[in-house]
Amino acid sequence: MDAANESSEGAPFILLGLTTSPGQRRPLFVLFLVLYVAGILGNGLIVAAIRASPALHAPMYFLLAHLSFADLCFTSVTVPKMLANLLAHDRSISLAGCLIQMYFFFALGVTDSCLLAAMAYDRYVAIRHPLHYATRMSRAVCTALVGTAWLVSHLHSLLHILFMARLSFCASHQVPHFFCDHQPLLRLSCSDTRHIQLLIFTEGAAVVVSPFLLILASYGAIAAAVLRLPSASGRLRAVSTCGSHLAVVSLFYGTVIAVYFQPTSRYEAERGRVATVMYTVVTPMLNPVIYSLRNRDVQGALRALFTGRRISAADS
Repeated sequence: MDAANESSEGAPFILLGLTTSPGQRRPLFVLFLVLYVAGILGNGLIVAAIRASPALHAPMYFLLAHLSFADLCFTSVTVPKMLANLLAHDRSISLAGCLIQMYFFFALGVTDSCLLAAMAYDRYVAIRHPLHYATRMSRAVCTALVGTAWLVSHLHSLLHILFMARLSFCASHQVPHFFCDHQPLLRLSCSDTRHIQLLIFTEGAAVVVSPFLLILASYGAIAAAVLRLPSASGRLRAVSTCGSHLAVVSLFYGTVIAVYFQPTSRYEAERGRVATVMYTVVTPMLNPVIYSLRNRDVQGALRALFTGRRISAADS
């Protein structure tokens, strides 16, 4: 029995993917390839435009560049492997590969969470305290916010991976998911996972639920300020912009909370896969559109990027 368990623990995991139906694999491959390329191009162009244009060196764009870079990396942790597995017969991944994928997935996901909160705070300060904006959102403050987001996310990820690495997997190694994730792996483990679930509901809540609540509070204060604007067209434009931002943020956090903040015994693989697609593929693709491509300054910077014309801060 011990030899069998040891052999099982050393066996690779098999990622079952989005579907087990051969007929659905090619259509899903095409769909997710299009979504992935759109997300990579959108986020990559935003990073390039902000870096190239002096007109986009305001705090909002500094934070946005880091969000786009994090989104670009976030989708690249899981989607290429998922696309390869949709066409491949061998869908295995080693335990080491699984842990590495999980590490970067958790780190970049929490970075996204923290940066979204920082961007909401930036908009709050800009609208509610415009006279103090330059000091409250100075370059030093923005750098500290971004540095904290990256540091906290990697510490969070390292903590979780150290716990996951101690688990034993002596039953099935078939993972009903398209990447290595918490809940499916915890269902496969024959170790006591209560300490990891406790970690998710405590430390995990601090880096996911707390930023979400901060974002809701920031947008609530922004909405109160917007309603006092004298111009009806200004109110409508502000409500439209904030509404689209809040919709994407709610989709991201809502699906994350639905997947992770539930007991492992209640986790349903099919629903989990659908929810995971929302925050791993859909929201990173939507972020460039919602936060950037409707912005005239960003549109000007993108035109300048394609035409080779240099744009100055005075042009904005």
